Amino acid sequence: MATVQAEELAIEFPLYHASARSLKKTVLAAASGRLGQDTQHRVVVQALRDISFRLESGDRMALIGQNGAGKTTLLRALAGVYEPTRGRVRIRGTVNALLDPSLGMNPELTGRENVMLRGLYAGLDARGIARLEEDVRSFAGLGDFMELPVRIYSSGMSVRLAFALATAIRPEVLMMDEWFLAGDAAFLERARVRLEDMVRGAEILILSTHMMPIVEAWCTRVIWMEQGRVRADGPTADVLGAYLAADHAAAAAQQANAA
Repeated sequence: MATVQAEELAIEFPLYHASARSLKKTVLAAASGRLGQDTQHRVVVQALRDISFRLESGDRMALIGQNGAGKTTLLRALAGVYEPTRGRVRIRGTVNALLDPSLGMNPELTGRENVMLRGLYAGLDARGIARLEEDVRSFAGLGDFMELPVRIYSSGMSVRLAFALATAIRPEVLMMDEWFLAGDAAFLERARVRLEDMVRGAEILILSTHMMPIVEAWCTRVIWMEQGRVRADGPTADVLGAYLAADHAAAAAQQANAA
């Protein structure tokens, strides 16, 4: 049975003041109250602070909040992209993290070679890689182009290959940064069916998104993030209702101040 557990999770990013970009980050972090100091006395941005939760088989959780709230950082920490500064993440089950559909693709390799590398990374044997290649080849509809370097593909062909490959391996724990669909009109419906099938097949879903209708349709639990912390955690209807009410109130106040 798949499980995901975060325990007192914290992520901090050191700030270096050698560029205007770093200075901008410092100003923004200070304004939001997220500046701190690590054990080496470096100024850090506290991207995540004291995040704890547990998910079990059947859970469908959405991460919501304004830009910069920490949603994507949390998703990447869960996926193992970022190492926690404090706390820990424990996951039982196979994981597929759709942070970027084209992540890991090498444009100098052929489509088939990219499929093989993804299969090897996923721990598939020769037979499993052969099945993966056939699935991707059939769904992407690239034909003989699978034997050519990805760098000569059109943008539409690259998108079809990336999407087919990203959704070919069905995990027990599925993490997504936005509900992604891509391709031309003829491809979109097939992509929607494939993505929804993968979501249904996963034991646990963790979705970072701004698309509230998707949250209502697919998620049973919502974590509302604000300034790197959990502001609310609970059933979808309760947390989403509070979030939308606060968002509307903030928008109304902004309009009143502008007037």
